[in-house]
Amino acid sequence: MTTDSTTPQQDDFIWLEGIRNEQALAWAHEQNPVTLAAFTQGRDFDPLRQKVLEALNSPDQIPGISKFGQTWCNFWQDAQNPRGLLRITSLEEYRKAEPHWETLLDIDALGKAEGKDWVYHGVYPLKPDFKRALIFLSPDGGDASEVREFDLQTREFVSDGFFLPVAKSRTGWIDHDHLFVATDFGEDSLTDSGYPRIVKIWSRGTPLSEATTVYSAGKKDMMAVGYHDSFKGFEHDYVVRVIDFYHREVFLLDEKKHLVKIDVPADAKFSSWREWILIQPVSEWQVSGESWPSGSLLTMNFDAFMAGERALKPLF
Repeated sequence: MTTDSTTPQQDDFIWLEGIRNEQALAWAHEQNPVTLAAFTQGRDFDPLRQKVLEALNSPDQIPGISKFGQTWCNFWQDAQNPRGLLRITSLEEYRKAEPHWETLLDIDALGKAEGKDWVYHGVYPLKPDFKRALIFLSPDGGDASEVREFDLQTREFVSDGFFLPVAKSRTGWIDHDHLFVATDFGEDSLTDSGYPRIVKIWSRGTPLSEATTVYSAGKKDMMAVGYHDSFKGFEHDYVVRVIDFYHREVFLLDEKKHLVKIDVPADAKFSSWREWILIQPVSEWQVSGESWPSGSLLTMNFDAFMAGERALKPLF
């Protein structure tokens, strides 16, 4: 007996593709120690592990920094601080062979005090004054994080500040009293990929349930997110529909809270700086009689582009 190659075959393992399928998750938990044992039994594992640890714990690492107002911020991990230190220094100190650092938050000490094995997932400072920040902490190192408001001056969490429970949240400052929030709002608020699909604006001092919805992506999309460009004098609010890893739609949220789609290809890379729009096509883009190849970097006045003009200039 022969089988027609075009006949759909039964997939006995399709149940493993369920993101939140309890049977699939239980199977994965059972297989994890089997996989770990297979990796660790090889004769090369221990020497390689030791070599990697030595590199990660080396005091000779160059600390990467990001600008925090008049200071520079670094997240540092070593043998004494396995969960890490969020710390700042001045540019003058950073230039020294052994800079003096001031600790903002000790993740190991926080975990010990709260009885949780917190994993640092990032800091989002409020610009331009850098007096507050949102700190992302994962209880298990997974994608989901708890979000807490942190006072960068007192170096303490704000007791009545913004707070989000553990979820795959995407959130950031609009100003001191408002956040963009995309999180697990409850029933039907996540995409099939398990990420937030609803973007809201949340006002300080109000419950999350009263946040105002500005956009809802589809269940089949990957996620949705909102963000604020805080460049003084050129502030913009954006909402992004993330269709998949390679395609997205970007919307400008205007002063009347109306969404205006930014007319660029779904696979293009978009950003703005001051009064300029920046577009990098990933595939060839035909627009206004011009053909721009993949990898080009194009620019023009942002407001003129939004008004319909397409006088794009190549930077390269």
